[in-house]
Amino acid sequence: MDLLVNLYSRKLEELRERTQNVEATIRVALPPEQHIIKDWVRTHFSEYWVSEVSAAMAHQPPGCLVAAVDGQLVGFACYDATARGFFGPTGVSEDQRGKNIGLALFYHTLAAMKAHGYAYAVIGSAGPVDFYVKAASAMPIPSDNEDIYQGLLRIKKPETN
Repeated sequence: MDLLVNLYSRKLEELRERTQNVEATIRVALPPEQHIIKDWVRTHFSEYWVSEVSAAMAHQPPGCLVAAVDGQLVGFACYDATARGFFGPTGVSEDQRGKNIGLALFYHTLAAMKAHGYAYAVIGSAGPVDFYVKAASAMPIPSDNEDIYQGLLRIKKPETN
């Protein structure tokens, strides 16, 4: 399900306040870090997300934000990767979940999108729908099970006997 977030909603100010004390540094990724981010995303998530990180990093400034704790990458969030105006993918390492790092990445990415002139953000094929609804009053976009990912090429795994 795709979701829509109003970047002019008061919920974003509430979200900012909720993430002020997160013990991670959130910032725009630098191009020389791209190989580190992609390796990390490959290890913790998926090859598809590595491709989206590549697309987000191709923009100037990059459409990829990172979260670091003690100089170590613990999360990332992208925008304008699969399509303009799209938020995601995003992820936080398992050992850092529950510390509002994902929430902070979400807020800072939405703030970056707003600063680039977007009025709304689309969250394509949103995983944790309730998370986005509670965090930013994201609303479902009606569809007939059709989205941008229809027909996505998949690697066919060999059959085992």
